[in-house]
Amino acid sequence: MEQLTKIIEFTNEISILEISYLVASILFILGLKKLSHPDTARAGNLWAAAGMASAILFTILFHKKEGESIGNIPWIILALAIGTFIGWYASKKVKMTAMPQMVSIFNGMGGACAALISLMEFPKMQNMLASDGATNMFNGEAIAILLGLMIGGVSFAGSMIAFGKLDGRIGDIKHPILRTINLSFLVGLLVALVLIMTIKPEADNNLVIYLFAGAALIYGITFVMPIGGADMPVVISLLNSFTGVAAAMGGFLYNNQAMLTGGILVGSSGTILTILMCKAMNRSLLNVIIGAFGGSTAGSASTGDKTVKEITLSDAAILLSYSQKVYIIPGYGLAVAQAQHLCHELDVLLSGKGVDVKYGIHPVAGRMPGHMNVLLAEADVPYEKLVEMEDVNNEIGNTDVVIVIGANDVVNPAAETDPSSPIFGMPVIKAWDAKNIIVMKRSMAQGYAAIDNELFYHPKNRMLFGDAKATMQKLIAEIKAL
Repeated sequence: MEQLTKIIEFTNEISILEISYLVASILFILGLKKLSHPDTARAGNLWAAAGMASAILFTILFHKKEGESIGNIPWIILALAIGTFIGWYASKKVKMTAMPQMVSIFNGMGGACAALISLMEFPKMQNMLASDGATNMFNGEAIAILLGLMIGGVSFAGSMIAFGKLDGRIGDIKHPILRTINLSFLVGLLVALVLIMTIKPEADNNLVIYLFAGAALIYGITFVMPIGGADMPVVISLLNSFTGVAAAMGGFLYNNQAMLTGGILVGSSGTILTILMCKAMNRSLLNVIIGAFGGSTAGSASTGDKTVKEITLSDAAILLSYSQKVYIIPGYGLAVAQAQHLCHELDVLLSGKGVDVKYGIHPVAGRMPGHMNVLLAEADVPYEKLVEMEDVNNEIGNTDVVIVIGANDVVNPAAETDPSSPIFGMPVIKAWDAKNIIVMKRSMAQGYAAIDNELFYHPKNRMLFGDAKATMQKLIAEIKAL
């Protein structure tokens, strides 16, 4: 009777744990759904966080292995407290311009965790198979471990290199041979994965898993190194999907539904976003995987008229105030200047004068997917005013003024006119089709792709030099004074 009672109690605990994972999975899905709109994005984050918190709590309380509860509870709580504090502090202190770097680091940590799980579980699996007299490691657990290690290692190393490139600490290494090296690494890792599973499980085989992990880390480095800065948003999205898939492998390994669901959601959404961004940049997914993104040349400069025309604040104020339709094209420079709130103030001011103001959003403007959307949402810009690139190009011919604030490569005509340019073929916002163009920049400096922008010399364009925040303040004052 006592043994039956223990079995019932154990079964109830398992049921509670499984139900908690189901609830956590539902919260992940609902949270992801809410992230699709700025008005509900904050709630979506909180819902997903609540799902993760409940999964962790119920695992600590109810998870049992061979009838034994989880040990080392004080250490687990201490680790959770340290990680929570670091995440909270970093999120509170990070500037909007450094958000892509933080995303890269956090994403890399997820990949590292998945890889470490695989490194810990491989010896256990070997010992178990060896004790059973197995002659090879062809089983689902080995596949999950090896895939988790490979994908997690690539994600971690690649994310760290992405962080360095975004932060200006690491430059590009571009050479055609890197394409062959990366493709060879990818094929080699997949072949090695299969070969490892053919090895007889023995206690002294652990060296092979460390060599495999080292190869995955090296591939992560060589994969991201040749990628040009203008293409970094796509790479961040792809690395994010890698981390999700690696986490899903851990879910398979531990039969953990919450881990599995979370990994699948991150992996699938990251993959879909990567494909959409590749399409927006006229690139193929294979080019991303073999590290063929970005060009190796700076592109030939136009031999036409190189005259730069400037516009005064008063003339810009008059031109904008008496327009019927204005498009604002934001870029990374807007984030650097922290001028998004002033940008929205300009929008409200012009709208009050009867001007139709919209924002043209390029899919890869900024340094990470959705960077401009997040930036403008922070300034309470209505989501309905954010217009995607294709729709912008369809109606920009009827636009009186296009104001380019801190953007560069995403409005560069070289994408259509210069076959030698590294961005040739990339869809861009055709600012030059508008009746008038105002480009707000500190100087004539090149953008992240390190190429000249022919738009600066276009007959319709006028340059308004200066810090975006200070210039916007003066421009708003001029408009109010009219």
